[in-house]
Amino acid sequence: MQIHIPGEREIRIHHLVLDFNGTIALDGKLQQGVRERLVKLEKLFTIHVLTADSNGSAARECAGLPVILQIISQDDQREKKRSYVCNLSPKGVAVMGNGVNDELMFRQADLAIAIVGKEGCATVTLMASHIVVNNIADGLDLLLQHHRLVPTLRK
Repeated sequence: MQIHIPGEREIRIHHLVLDFNGTIALDGKLQQGVRERLVKLEKLFTIHVLTADSNGSAARECAGLPVILQIISQDDQREKKRSYVCNLSPKGVAVMGNGVNDELMFRQADLAIAIVGKEGCATVTLMASHIVVNNIADGLDLLLQHHRLVPTLRK
């Protein structure tokens, strides 16, 4: 995906990195509409799901989805997520998340979208984001209809 933001920069995204719990899943189960949107987005991006899998359901919930599932250990999640995003750069990375452990990957990303959702969003992650949305469906729809990013991000 490539989009020109007037008064800002050209955004080129090749990778989409998603947090699991609190972002694409609630209580360990994929939220409604996520599966269908991810299938559409696979045409635009390589999609990655990063999780410590605290509910033990990520593999089951992501089965059959066009995603690279990366389960990280419980220790130092912030740094592991940051490092994962850094290893994908400079190809262009968009990220979505809501937790404190997402903050550092937000700071590395070309486009960071905070998901407030039913779990809320950590303030540090919110402050590191480029855009804030109410739920994952809205965040994924911004990428499917990427012209919507222009009015939000232009200067």
